[in-house]
Amino acid sequence: MKDIISKVGIIYFFMVLSAILVIGRIVHLQFFAKLPVSSEEISFRIEEIEAVRGSILASDGRSLASSVPYYQVRMDCKFPEDTVFNNNIDSLSYYLSNFFGDKSPSGYKSELVAARKKGNRYKAVGNRLVDYAELTEIRNFPMFRLKGNKGGFISEQKSKRNNPYGRLAYRTIGFTNTNGVSVGIEGSFDYYLKGIPGKQTVQRLLGGEWMPVNVEEAVLPQDGFDVRTTLDIDIQEAAENALRNQLSLSDVFEGATAIVMEVETGAIRAITNMKKMANGEFDESFNYAIGQATEPGSTFKVLMMAIGINEGVITPKTTMEETGPVEVSGYSIRTWNNVYNGTVSMTDVLIHSSNVGMVFVEKKLGKEKVLKALKDFGFGSTTGVDLEDESAPELRSDDQWREIDLATVSFGQGIAVTPLQMVRAVSTIANGGYLMEPRVVQAIAEANGKVKQIPVKKIRQIFSKKTAEEVTEMMVAAVDQGEAKWAKPPGYRIAGKTGTAQIPVGGVYDEKKTIASFVGFAPADNPKFVVLVTLREPSSSQWGSETAAPLFFNIAKDLFIYYGISPE
Repeated sequence: MKDIISKVGIIYFFMVLSAILVIGRIVHLQFFAKLPVSSEEISFRIEEIEAVRGSILASDGRSLASSVPYYQVRMDCKFPEDTVFNNNIDSLSYYLSNFFGDKSPSGYKSELVAARKKGNRYKAVGNRLVDYAELTEIRNFPMFRLKGNKGGFISEQKSKRNNPYGRLAYRTIGFTNTNGVSVGIEGSFDYYLKGIPGKQTVQRLLGGEWMPVNVEEAVLPQDGFDVRTTLDIDIQEAAENALRNQLSLSDVFEGATAIVMEVETGAIRAITNMKKMANGEFDESFNYAIGQATEPGSTFKVLMMAIGINEGVITPKTTMEETGPVEVSGYSIRTWNNVYNGTVSMTDVLIHSSNVGMVFVEKKLGKEKVLKALKDFGFGSTTGVDLEDESAPELRSDDQWREIDLATVSFGQGIAVTPLQMVRAVSTIANGGYLMEPRVVQAIAEANGKVKQIPVKKIRQIFSKKTAEEVTEMMVAAVDQGEAKWAKPPGYRIAGKTGTAQIPVGGVYDEKKTIASFVGFAPADNPKFVVLVTLREPSSSQWGSETAAPLFFNIAKDLFIYYGISPE
């Protein structure tokens, strides 16, 4: 009896001792132990749920860019019962192989069987995302079609940005690159478009994938706002088609730009940029309209003429003697064709695009008024357009302007401006002397249906309505009697001016490398639109009158139809 009690006592002692050791170990682990924890051992974390990005719309509401839902097909390979899995795996593998075309049926079967053995509950299936119609089709495949997801079917929604009109206005609409940097409207209105992401708890599974859990407790995202632009799809297409047709005439063009701006509101109805790619094709890969400043050439003459008339130093009928080159600080300034017309009026100066005549205007104005005019037109600063990456070369300080600089700027040399800066400046003549802020967005539509309108903005009045009317008539004469008169559609009153700017190479102007341009508006008596076109390094002719002017008039023909403008 004593032996039994003794043995029980020993057993009891060891049981108590074991219990004490276990409890001690628990206490140690709970309060004192410092165990290394790696990221691989974390089984739960909080992830963001992507918000649906808002759409970018044309002026009439048609979509220019939108986020389209796509789906990643996944499978909980562990969930189906053995009978269900074994009876359906061959047919499911056949259907998946036939649909995705990336593996044989036996390849799919081997992959899914291996995933089941590993207990993979979030196995990605297929080699790409699928759209909703395709998802519906896959949902009806063998095993996947079982109710209550007994076949292990899982779909994970993702979004892809879609541009329904392809590359139309692509650089203006914009995009987000692989580094997450957005350009164009996608960039400048990212705050409104991106929405507010939600949050959800995810769990690490075998193989390192993360699967959402407690879906009902997730914080849902708030979708982004839609942005309605001023871009008109029909005008944009007309401008791009005209540009491509002109570019097809030569294989050495470096690029081209066309901007269509509504006179009354400053709304950009079309902005087209074509840059020559390595493969010889032209594409919307660079926004020349706002991203590159160059010398404008003779289109600049209408601005200086307007300031001269507004300041009262000349009138359209003021005459001068054009008998030969004019000397300025040791430099000889001549006419573009070395032709001198004797006694000429200021209207004649625009018709013949006389550099000598423009130096006459600049001398009448003087340095102070010339520099004030440049600043009034907004040169040296951005236009305020609602786009990313606008370039704005600074004007040199007032004390850096030499006599020769003032002379050359009168005919568009020695100053760098972007096409958008130039079209905005010329629009002041079309709308009675007012400088407008150009815009590509007219409204933001919130999720609750509330629409925030972007107001039209007049910046300042630069010159009088009377001056605008007089310069308009001078520009009409320049179109009807100038070098580009052959290309003008008959019966329309169009105000315009050609431009040809030589490109500096190594600090010296290259006569063979030019930027040809034409700027104008119509109808002259009640302008609806102003258009600027530029062609970089045309080879068929270096002159704006022979390359840019026909392009302008081709775009104008479509605009006449669009705005219901008939010939007189």
